Amino acid sequence: MSKAHVIGLGKSGIAAARLLKREGWEVVLSDRNTSETLLGQQQELAEEQITVKLGYSLELDGADVPDLIVVSPGVPWDIPLLVKARALGIETIGEMELAWRHLRTLPWVAITGTNGKTTTTALVAAIFQAAGFDAPACGNIGYAACEVALAQKQPDWVIGEVSSYQIESSVSLAPRISIWTTFTPDHLARHQTLENYYNIKAKLLRQSELQIFNGDDAYLRKAGITQWPDAYWTSVKGEDFLLSEKGFYIQDGWVMEKLPPHSPPQRIVEASALRMVGEHNQQNLLMAVAAARLAGISPAAIEKAVREFPGVSHRLEHICTWEGIDFINDSKATNYDAAEVGLASVSSPVVLIAGGEAKPGDDTGWLASIQAKAAAVLLIGAAASAFAHRLEEVGYSSYEVVETMEKAVSRGAELAKQHDASVVLLSPACASFDQYPNFEVRGDHFRQLCLEWVRGEKS
Repeated sequence: MSKAHVIGLGKSGIAAARLLKREGWEVVLSDRNTSETLLGQQQELAEEQITVKLGYSLELDGADVPDLIVVSPGVPWDIPLLVKARALGIETIGEMELAWRHLRTLPWVAITGTNGKTTTTALVAAIFQAAGFDAPACGNIGYAACEVALAQKQPDWVIGEVSSYQIESSVSLAPRISIWTTFTPDHLARHQTLENYYNIKAKLLRQSELQIFNGDDAYLRKAGITQWPDAYWTSVKGEDFLLSEKGFYIQDGWVMEKLPPHSPPQRIVEASALRMVGEHNQQNLLMAVAAARLAGISPAAIEKAVREFPGVSHRLEHICTWEGIDFINDSKATNYDAAEVGLASVSSPVVLIAGGEAKPGDDTGWLASIQAKAAAVLLIGAAASAFAHRLEEVGYSSYEVVETMEKAVSRGAELAKQHDASVVLLSPACASFDQYPNFEVRGDHFRQLCLEWVRGEKS
């Protein structure tokens, strides 16, 4: 019996292990960590004849060398173990690649990019589902890709949010349609250079039948038609800003489709049908509509889905309103660019809560947005003192280091009253790992604290 070793006991790793087991592999699943939750999962999987080793890192020196290694999305592709495995000729793939091998006969829509992936993926899935397709969202959103492969009934379409980490470890992933939302420096600690990061993303698009690009993104626009002559381009700025003869744009408040020579430009849906704020969400709408139209979905189904779309948790999510002040959760803004977009999308003045585990990147635009829109900034987490220093450097002094989310929410409400601010915005510009397991838990904590604050004030 062939042996497979799955690294990482998250949702993706467990689904990969179950899929391999079903295919007749002898499976070991390992994780460097251990906890009550992991111990519980270990017992559950043992009943399925899947061995789980906790507090364990795979060694390739003994007799127990696997024939296949599958890595969860969070495991860096260039750790010494995986470099050695590939040098030894051991097949090493990501969980997304494993799922693709089981679902490759189906059409996929894959969404990648630095920011905007999650909203666009959720909107694409909502539109396809409104059109009557069984089209689950998977990858970094919804199901693990291998969970879709495990389902008894195969879906009509697979809608995948695919990160650069997953592209790196997916050798043969070749979607019907791919969308590239934005491109700015992120994950450079992992990918080293911007060029390397770009090439990883580009690999997915090159392997796709149809490509959709955000034509308003400066970097992608520069790559432009010379690199992507057959792509479909989008622009919120109108037809004159399209990079090619075919694409989707906003004109006079409508999402327009331009696909010559077959037809003149066509109105698809009113841009105002999408309830989410911000120009970037108009761009996300364009890309989602483009994917739907290239899949042959009618304007009527698109309009129904867009009007009913609730938005995405942790991305400019409205939590509550207290005495005219909106509390907004943008915990998913884990880098400077996403946080700059968060600030641009809300009305000013705003009280901003920022901080966490800082990432490398250019903070210039973000700092300029703070100066333009923030009445006050409350700093939390490990990056608080470094952010305070940066704010001082640009001459912004209306900040306080509060360290914890509890203090930030109550102080944020006080400062909003004081400055007549209309919004308290959590948009951290940082990863969450200094204080929380992930950005979702951070956002959930913010939501809980806001609702408790409002209840306390009303009682």
